[in-house]
Amino acid sequence: MSTLEIIAFVLGVINVGLVVRRSIWNYPFALVMVALYARIFYDAKLYSDALLQFFFFAVNLYGWWAWSRAARSSGAIRVERLGAGARLGWAAGTAVAIALWASLVQRHTDAALPWWDASVAIISVAAQIMQSRRLIESWVLWIGVDLLAIGLYAAKGLWLTAVLYLVFLVLAVCGLVDWRRALRHDASA
Repeated sequence: MSTLEIIAFVLGVINVGLVVRRSIWNYPFALVMVALYARIFYDAKLYSDALLQFFFFAVNLYGWWAWSRAARSSGAIRVERLGAGARLGWAAGTAVAIALWASLVQRHTDAALPWWDASVAIISVAAQIMQSRRLIESWVLWIGVDLLAIGLYAAKGLWLTAVLYLVFLVLAVCGLVDWRRALRHDASA
């Protein structure tokens, strides 16, 4: 456990706690956290997760912009839902992307646990894009990512990061519950 990992842990808890509350102020914390995790994962030879942090940085900038445009006068962020066809498309696209990315990483690097790492990375990409679009399905994906990541980071000895993903798991369940409540409230309004 390094000082860098401790700082990233604290920023991660703050970030996801603010996302659960649909607060746009999650984004500054996210940007610093992902920058730190790029280095942490690179050092652990989790290259998919290290590269993922660059994507997260860019998509968090996009999310900050998108959420600021979507905020109501009250500052609340409106939650939306995918249709059945879109859900199937996202699932198929994510599965294909995992297979392609894991194969490339396995073939061309000395990555530790390339399939597990690729699954966490690619599902995270889908979840982050969905979250930037304020889609409730993002929380279901985050729950899956958190379950996979806890084991992956424990296997690599990144114990504090494994604990962080356990905290993220609890927050993702809370986020799903809160966003479902917001979706029902908006539908009845």
